[in-house]
Amino acid sequence: MMEAAEIRCEGPTNLIYEFNGIFIDKDHREPLSLENTLWADTILASQGFILGLVVYTGRQTRSQMNSKLPTSKTCLLDLEINYLSKILFVLMLILSLSIVLLNGFHGEWLLFYFRVVLLLSSIIPISLRVNLDMAKMWYSYCINMDQQIPGTVARNSTIPEELGRIQFLITDKTGTLT
Repeated sequence: MMEAAEIRCEGPTNLIYEFNGIFIDKDHREPLSLENTLWADTILASQGFILGLVVYTGRQTRSQMNSKLPTSKTCLLDLEINYLSKILFVLMLILSLSIVLLNGFHGEWLLFYFRVVLLLSSIIPISLRVNLDMAKMWYSYCINMDQQIPGTVARNSTIPEELGRIQFLITDKTGTLT
């Protein structure tokens, strides 16, 4: 009867340049390192054969452990407008409540509160957001069509407002600006 070989390795980790393990056969022990591993989608260009063992799968693979959720890029002007909109929303609710307090809590005061909120909702400048987004699209279009800087492509709409905040200009030898 043939004895089974055994492989012992470290637990799942996100360190992609390190791997420690050991292959134990009935006659000898062979240490395993990063040179003994193959990543997902590896193609072997050999006519021979290999013996392989899947060590990690699913969320335990190192590529999955190193993947991060994409972040949403928001420019500083959008963050400022969001902050001011929140302040104006709270101010609108407080003003509506104070109007209901001054009017007195008689009858259907809750309905009156919502009427006042609806009347004061123009405090929050929604048209400012729409105008700002339209201006960003127009500025990006103008940058793309500018004859003095041919080949320029504005790849996102926050470029025009971020241009005013540039402190350092760095370029590589291909001309890509950072």
